Amino acid sequence: MTGTAFDTRFESQRAALADVVAIPVTPFAEDGRIDQDTHRALLRRLLDGGVTTLTPCGNTGEFYALTAPERRLVAELTVEEAGDRASILVGVGHDVPTAVASARHARELGARMIMVHQPVHPYVSQAGWVDYHCAIAEAVPELGVVPYIRNAQLPGARLAELADACPNVIGVKYAVPDAARFAAFARDAGLDRFVWVAGLAEPYAPSYFSAGATGFTSGLVNVAPAVSQNMLQALRAGDYPAAMKVWEQIRRFEELRAEGGSANNVTVVKEALASLGLCRRDVRPPSKPLPESERAEVAAITAGWSI
Repeated sequence: MTGTAFDTRFESQRAALADVVAIPVTPFAEDGRIDQDTHRALLRRLLDGGVTTLTPCGNTGEFYALTAPERRLVAELTVEEAGDRASILVGVGHDVPTAVASARHARELGARMIMVHQPVHPYVSQAGWVDYHCAIAEAVPELGVVPYIRNAQLPGARLAELADACPNVIGVKYAVPDAARFAAFARDAGLDRFVWVAGLAEPYAPSYFSAGATGFTSGLVNVAPAVSQNMLQALRAGDYPAAMKVWEQIRRFEELRAEGGSANNVTVVKEALASLGLCRRDVRPPSKPLPESERAEVAAITAGWSI
């Protein structure tokens, strides 16, 4: 399969990616285990807020801090709670056998898509990147596959090569913080061949939409689903001034998340949820809760959103 053609079996999955792709948090109980009841409540809040695409086991869900049984539990809880109200894009990764096992588990649950986390191996070759994703995609040909790309050195031609071998690669979560690079990458890979998801969430969504993205990921949506939906509606309408008003509204919140190389990416989201009484602020190492002195600012921002 070459050029701009795509596999028509995955039309509903492609549509689901052209949306707010929510990355739910994973709440922890006082004993450190996953708080299943709170997890379900937070998922229901997202669904009631209009979210129709959920990514369990994403980075905002602390994917790399969860054990394999915990990742399975998170996927199971999400699929069960969502029912037919949302499309599920399960995050998978680590070594190939682990990723394949997670992908097959997602398929058994009834999920129809997986997102493959950026390989964390220190020595990633371009050809090896293709081989890694191909091994996972070929193991679950019935599922739509979405690579999560954070590698600025990867050329678009390699993604096209992957999709030639694996037509179930249908979308891309592109998370390189460079809108010009994204525009070139998407066109080199095939702009109309894939669904392009702005993988750096609301702060980058307007610039990435202007270059061809039709969806964006969001951790902020855990806190304020309506805010994320407002940005999506503006972007779908091509109303960039309206989208930038939302951008201004969430700017400080996202700056706090991005500080220190995104050290507090999850921490700030959980702090906001804690300020609303929705879950504990606990995160797992190498993340760390905000110090007391910085919590008030997050609470004030959150309160200002009229949630």
